[in-house]
Order: sequence, then C-alpha cells, then structure tokens
Amino acid sequence: MIILRELTGGLYFSKPKRRWTTSRGRRGVDTLLYTEQEIARIVRMGFELARGRRKKLTSVDKANVMETGRLWHAIADEVSKEYPDVELSHALADSCAMQIITNPTQFDVLVMENMFGDILSDEAAVLTASLGMLPSASLAALPQTGGGRRRKVRGLYEPIHGTAPDIAGQGKANPIGSILSMSFMLRYSLGLAKEADAVDAAVEGVLADGLRTADIAAPGQKVASTDEMTDAVIKRVSKG
Repeated sequence: MIILRELTGGLYFSKPKRRWTTSRGRRGVDTLLYTEQEIARIVRMGFELARGRRKKLTSVDKANVMETGRLWHAIADEVSKEYPDVELSHALADSCAMQIITNPTQFDVLVMENMFGDILSDEAAVLTASLGMLPSASLAALPQTGGGRRRKVRGLYEPIHGTAPDIAGQGKANPIGSILSMSFMLRYSLGLAKEADAVDAAVEGVLADGLRTADIAAPGQKVASTDEMTDAVIKRVSKG
C-alpha cells in the first residue's frame, strides 16, 4: 500500500498555535485549518497514483466529528468525478487504524491529512516488522504518465525513521528503507520505472533468501550487518 500524507497544512502549521498560562492553569491551542486548494491537490495526486496501480483510492478523514473532515470528504467526492476509472472509498481515521492491521490487503492507495498520515504511516510499519523497512517521498507533483515531454519532479526521499545515532557505525541499521527510498526517486522524480522495478525486485529477492538485519531477525536467526544486506541487494541488481 501507499499512504499519501498531506505535508504543508493541518495542525502542524496552522495558526493560532501557542501555549499560555491563565489564573485557571496552563492552556494550549493548535488550529486545524485546510483550504480547498490544499485538499484538492493531495487528493488529485492520490487519484493519479491509484490510476497507475489497482485503481482504488481510500480517502481518510474524521467527517463524523470534524468540519475539516467534512470538507475533505466533500472535496474528495468532487475530485473523483475527474477519475471515473478509479474507485473511491472513504474511511474514518480511527476505523482505518484498525483495518490497516486486521485487513491491510483491502487498501492500495490511501490519502489523508497531515496528522493522520503521520500516525497511520508509522502504524503501518507493524506490517513489515520494522520502521527500517519503509521508504518515503515528499513530492511536489507526480511525473506525467502520458505522451509528450516528461516534466521533472522535485522530491525529498528518505526512510520514514530517524537517524538512530545510538547505533551509528555499529552495522545494525536496516538499509532497506533507504534503498527503497532511492527506488522511489528513480520512479517518481526520474521516471525510470524499469530501474525502480529492478531495485524493488532485488530487495524482495534478498528477503526471500532469508537475509535479515537485527530488527527483523527471528530469535536465534543469523543476523546480517548493514553492509552485508546492502551488498546483497546490489549483487542482485547487478545480475538483473
């Protein structure tokens, strides 16, 4: 599955945002604001991604209690008219959190606002056993898939986890999230789908062979170092 998270709006950026103290104690405010343009942009990107995959898009919101959720829901329905070939469904964020774990194969592309995307993307890491397995891409747009000249798309590519300075230089880090982030770069910024497929297949092959870094190894299983896992993927890519 792909979780598509809006990155420029919502609670993390809207104002007012402040903490203060009153005679009744401390208070804090974070404002959740979304514009029609912000929602339509990310939802449209979700439809474009879904069109190139299983043609199924799930829009995640809290339309049962939040006005921003109701706006999100309505705009998703409006944008869906531009994509009659893609099936749109809606999910409440709390229910979606449960369904991602109990029935993940029902999903393909999910699109959601900033905070929901932050939470649900980390939750989805449970499906792969480790945060070290998951790539991410922050994109300004998607490449054109039709004929004509392909536009260049700028993006920031990184695994979803942090830098883990506590294990730096120890050979324990799982490189797969970083490797698959590079695959995203090939696919979405450079338009090199064949090359991205080769990287993805190499990662799948190495895992199928049973190679495991410490974060995904079973008890008593032989553990590969960061370099060993990386070298194994490179070797598979080189073999084609």
